[in-house]
Amino acid sequence: MIALEFEGRKKVDTNLNIAPLIDVVFLLLIFFMLSSHFVTQPGIKLTLPIASTAKLHPEEDIIISITNDDDLYLNEEKVNLDNLQKKLCVKLDKSQKKTVIVKADEKIDLGLAVKIMDIAKQAKAEGLIISTRAEEDAK
Repeated sequence: MIALEFEGRKKVDTNLNIAPLIDVVFLLLIFFMLSSHFVTQPGIKLTLPIASTAKLHPEEDIIISITNDDDLYLNEEKVNLDNLQKKLCVKLDKSQKKTVIVKADEKIDLGLAVKIMDIAKQAKAEGLIISTRAEEDAK
């Protein structure tokens, strides 16, 4: 009899080279990091009312913000109605432009907004700007 030797199945050595995969992942990471842009918004959350005649004004030094919880901020500093006029007078004395910008949430009480504008006039503000957003921004 003839003895036949059968070779067993040959093992195929499979290696997965992950170096190109890591390169692609890093390229995607870099792409997304460079293509995304982060806009820093002020820490006071407001929803400004919409106006069709709204136009951009350069940011002024003196901004009074009124949140929908009726919290008042003078340039990012929390104030109340009692000490607003005193602090506003100090800011107006230091500023060359005597203009005050009022940024108020669209859901606030109108009476509070009128009080703030009256306090600004009593503090000798020469100009008063009520901040809105353009209709294109609302869409």
